[in-house]
Amino acid sequence: MTVRVKICGIRDEAGLDAACAAGADWVGFVFFSRSPRHVTAAQAFPLARHLPPDGPRAIGLFVRPTDDEIRHVLDTVRLDGLQIYDTAARAAAIRARFGMKVWLAAGIATRDDLPQACAVDGLVIESRPPAGAQRPGGNAQAFDWSLTGGWQAPVPWMLAGGLRPDNVREAVMRSGARAVDVSSGVETAPGIKSPALIEAFVQAARSL
Repeated sequence: MTVRVKICGIRDEAGLDAACAAGADWVGFVFFSRSPRHVTAAQAFPLARHLPPDGPRAIGLFVRPTDDEIRHVLDTVRLDGLQIYDTAARAAAIRARFGMKVWLAAGIATRDDLPQACAVDGLVIESRPPAGAQRPGGNAQAFDWSLTGGWQAPVPWMLAGGLRPDNVREAVMRSGARAVDVSSGVETAPGIKSPALIEAFVQAARSL
């Protein structure tokens, strides 16, 4: 089984080069100001331009964005897809408006939370934000990976939240995920990617 890998929260060439060298399938740029991994369109532009033609695809992460916010980024940065934190209806509207592949982030706590239908191209499955969280997403917290075992997903999906080089192999085995997304799990400090951890993560994810 080949597991695909996304390295999210890229902010500099060192992290980008490490993701490319490790063979990541996607890199993510976070266009959300509250994140320690936030980049502006101007900051992301040279990074996306630096990606080799046969390298990772560039994904833009947006949290409850307006159309104007997305358009501002797309006018500057070449992206291959969008990762959206919003309602399912809003994600579908964004897909229709911009004609791009869209992944919808879905936080879960029980098996009943797993989406049974989806109007976009993919899902990012992670834990629900903890109470009082200032940011959406898994916030480096893993959920019970067995919840997705046997799930008949309506579209391709990616496992995220709390993944690290030392647990991603187990996460893939227990969840049945064919793709994984990591951000803080390959950092030495918030927003600072470690080339060694990126390489270790990709190798571990594909070790089955």
